[in-house]
Amino acid sequence: MLVTATIVIYRPRMDWLFKSIQSFIAKNNFKKKLFLIDNSPKSNKELESLANEQIEYLFNNRNLGFGRAHNIGIKMAIAEGSDFHLILNPDVLFDSDILIELTNVLSNDETIGLISPKIEYENGEIQRLCKLLPNPKHLIFRRFLKNSPKLEKLNQELELQMFGYDQIAEIPWLSGCFLLVRTSYLQKIGGFDERFFMYMEDIDLSRRSLKLFRNIFYPNVSIQHLYEKGSYKSKKLTFIHLISAIKYFSKWGWIFDSERKQINQQTLERLGLLEKAEN
Repeated sequence: MLVTATIVIYRPRMDWLFKSIQSFIAKNNFKKKLFLIDNSPKSNKELESLANEQIEYLFNNRNLGFGRAHNIGIKMAIAEGSDFHLILNPDVLFDSDILIELTNVLSNDETIGLISPKIEYENGEIQRLCKLLPNPKHLIFRRFLKNSPKLEKLNQELELQMFGYDQIAEIPWLSGCFLLVRTSYLQKIGGFDERFFMYMEDIDLSRRSLKLFRNIFYPNVSIQHLYEKGSYKSKKLTFIHLISAIKYFSKWGWIFDSERKQINQQTLERLGLLEKAEN
């Protein structure tokens, strides 16, 4: 069995990146290969020196964006004959043994498309990254309203805060910081939509996966995500996020999106949260 992974980097924090690399390649429990796809302005000699049978470094010489760069890694994984592929952020730490359990889950259930573990901060606090499909008000209010009762209600709704994050569940939107999938399924789904330069691409991928498979949150194993929320600190990244949101809602629907409504309602019903959400 070959498990591949792609990390897309752009001027990365090297201490975090090396921990993420080590998390994936540590322990030879099965064959692995990692593709480092570098969108930075200059190539990194230190990363180039890591090249071996397990690590391949590719410098793009320009910033292609998150999804397009990951698609390069996905194509490389397909060419290698990969069985499972991991979409991995350069700020994620985990015990590589969790890949054994997650690949076993995927191997035993062909209805699962994307799978994601429990995601925590360094202090062990749960990151509420299991989410419903967003509508425009979710993203606009979360971006521009602070300390508002309306914002708190929207966050509770979007982030499924009444869900205990303690049971295996079908979730519409899984975070792109750590997504494991059969490589053949990525071919069927079509990889990332390259119209999204950065942000929203994981929602779009999750939603397209739902048309063929189930997206599963699997809390029996966990990872740490250092999670900087860069778009909340940079006006440039905020602008990029807004452009991606416009592209996303133009693709899937703004106010009127019956599929989104149906998927979200079915999710709340399965989790036993529908009545709570309505109250």
